[in-house]
Amino acid sequence: MRTTAVVIGAGQSGLATSHCLAALGIDHVVIERGEVGHSWRTGRWESLRLLTPNWLTRLPGLAYDGDDPDGYMDMAGVVAFLERYAGLVSPALWTRTNVESVTALADGYQVITDRGTIACSAVVIASGGFDIARIPAFAPSLPVDVESLTPFDYTSPSSLPPGGVLVVGASASGVQIADEVQRSGRPVTLAVGEHVRMPRLYRGRDIFWWFDRTGLHDERWDEIEDVARARRVPSPQLVGSVPRSTLDLNALTARGVRLVGRLAGIADGRAQFSGSLANKCALADLKQGRLLDTFDEWATCHGLDGVVEAPERPDPTRLPESPDLVLDFAREGIRSVIWTTGFEADHSWLHLPVFDRKGRLRHDGGVVAPGLYRIGLTFLRRRKSSFIHGAGDDACDLTRHLAAHVGATTDFWQNAGLRSAAAG
Repeated sequence: MRTTAVVIGAGQSGLATSHCLAALGIDHVVIERGEVGHSWRTGRWESLRLLTPNWLTRLPGLAYDGDDPDGYMDMAGVVAFLERYAGLVSPALWTRTNVESVTALADGYQVITDRGTIACSAVVIASGGFDIARIPAFAPSLPVDVESLTPFDYTSPSSLPPGGVLVVGASASGVQIADEVQRSGRPVTLAVGEHVRMPRLYRGRDIFWWFDRTGLHDERWDEIEDVARARRVPSPQLVGSVPRSTLDLNALTARGVRLVGRLAGIADGRAQFSGSLANKCALADLKQGRLLDTFDEWATCHGLDGVVEAPERPDPTRLPESPDLVLDFAREGIRSVIWTTGFEADHSWLHLPVFDRKGRLRHDGGVVAPGLYRIGLTFLRRRKSSFIHGAGDDACDLTRHLAAHVGATTDFWQNAGLRSAAAG
């Protein structure tokens, strides 16, 4: 089979890309390993909700129009929204189809699937950025009677063995899971490394209202000094809940969660923690203050000081006087560890010379190579790239680039200086 473009993935990014390709009159096929919104259907714990409010849920041609704009969608709601969008976009869609490899042809790419082979001029990878849970190399050193889980394995507190729980990582997933497990009556210890502290509401408005109105989430990858660093920033400590409450370390310790520093290693049945907890928290407090200062300045400049509530500042993070540096799993009754230590994309089927020496995909705002694109990663082209409402702008940008590319007739691998490597 031959088509102009292949889109790999039918989540928000893949469907938005399909919408934009159709608007440009570019024939294409969308390939999905499961059903539409596969990653939202699987590998998510039961209580998970979006971090963004419903009113911000939008894609090209469709926006949230329900009766709870200030609420936060659960996973069933997200899937329903994406299914509705797929019906609107109506792409040539291959569901339950696994991509086995993507390789180079003289005039484009070959996409081999378990359903057949497609030759095309361009490929857009929209398969998500959270396929693989990252866990430390020392994780296998856990005692054999301690269960090891990632957010893909965790479903609810009732799925855990009896006893205490160590949650490793204090970004969005970590604080949400720690809170839920502590509320269930199980004692939780939270290992805290670098994190982003953020209030759910600020001056009476959702924190994402401020990001949206100020344009901060529209900041582009080519406008900042260190985009590599920006792409590694952890997800903020937020939860989508009613009431709209802040879930920071102070909220967790008020509920009885014990804080320790970054998990540095495991040996002889004991966990060893860094002594940097106070420094990590002080830095997060400082950065939160700077962010809120930015919002205050914007509000003053735009005459909103009398419209929104008065400025306020959250209390500094409260810490134990002497955080534990060592934890004995048996003595403390810790029976499970949940690794909320980040995720990465799976590109194992991409057989092209487009990776750096550490195996990371190289790209410039989503442009990987001539005719090869990536969408849906953190800060791909904008700060909002990894959120549902960020998919549309990125898709429009990349499909315009793709349209210009497929209009050319040159051997793009040769022009890019990659022909010999691609052929090999």
